Amino acid sequence: MNDTHETIGDVTMLNIILFILIGLIAGILSGFLGVGGGVIIVPSLIYICGFSQLKAQGTSLAILLPPVGILAFIEYYKNGNVDIKAGIVIAITLILGSALSSRLVQNISPILLRKGFAVFMIVISIKMFFSE
Repeated sequence: MNDTHETIGDVTMLNIILFILIGLIAGILSGFLGVGGGVIIVPSLIYICGFSQLKAQGTSLAILLPPVGILAFIEYYKNGNVDIKAGIVIAITLILGSALSSRLVQNISPILLRKGFAVFMIVISIKMFFSE
């Protein structure tokens, strides 16, 4: 498994690595900034992994919402807009990242956290607004 283009099913090792990184980053930022993972996961799946908007949203629902969003997830799934493998890998690493960062964030100034959150949201908003 030295080649990052080897596949497991229809998922390349590179995709698995990207899904792990997205999960960890989403978990870490969720713990630090208190944001829902979807704020990080949806743009990441679109801009890093090339998912469509609907597939990114459906996959995010698969990761974050069961059992609350199970009906929305089922609708996205029925329409082919969920990547189950990506959802599982990202969910596992999101849990790990959020557990770690929620411990670390307890020692950071609330003012610094609020400003970091604001900057993060501005950057994401600008990226999404100006992209095709």
